[in-house]
Amino acid sequence: MSEWKAKRFWTDAVVERIEGGHAVRLDGRPVMSPGKRELVMPSPALAAGVASEWAAQGEMIDPLSMPLTRAVNTTVDKVVPQAAAVAAHLCEYGESDLLCYRAAGPDGLVERQAAAWDPMLDWADEELGARLAVTQGVIPVAQPANAVEALRAAVAAATPWELTALSEFVTLSGSLVLGLAALAGRDADDLWGRSRIDEDWQAEQWGVDDEAATLAASKRDAFLQARRYLDLLAAT
Repeated sequence: MSEWKAKRFWTDAVVERIEGGHAVRLDGRPVMSPGKRELVMPSPALAAGVASEWAAQGEMIDPLSMPLTRAVNTTVDKVVPQAAAVAAHLCEYGESDLLCYRAAGPDGLVERQAAAWDPMLDWADEELGARLAVTQGVIPVAQPANAVEALRAAVAAATPWELTALSEFVTLSGSLVLGLAALAGRDADDLWGRSRIDEDWQAEQWGVDDEAATLAASKRDAFLQARRYLDLLAAT
């Protein structure tokens, strides 16, 4: 039996300014989230991006081709109703940040981690007031309370809409520092590369695993898509 797919039922997808923000109308009907909430966005540029995804659909609707719509669905259904819980979950990454756990060897990997990760820890110290401790191996290292609090304050400053992008940045990279740097406007492709130091080293030593490479490419696409969502959110 073939999988059921919804058929396109509209002709025009347009953005309308309504009370509370900007919405997308499909032949006059509002686009609703899976949770039955209308998609009302704070940014006209983001709403235009969502409208373009609906306008580009063929005879059958393909949700995988609509990353902006999925991000907005996540925001209105999951992040806005429980923003405090989402923020608290992201803050936990700061206490076990990827950048703080270094290899003891070989020297090439140690040097590559330091070159990629030390500048980001310096950034967190200088821009956020969070100087994190570094260790070798996987045994947990306790982070200074003032650093943890500084990271928590940075996360708390994000709007629920921004938290959607930050959640992608952090969970995909394993680093709250890299996520906050992306939120602050640092180049997303560069930050993604910094998160992949260990995996890239292993691939160089032992060869590329096709399945792992496909998964990594998918995650990179999602990381960069979160950057696009954030850029549209900030645009006027």
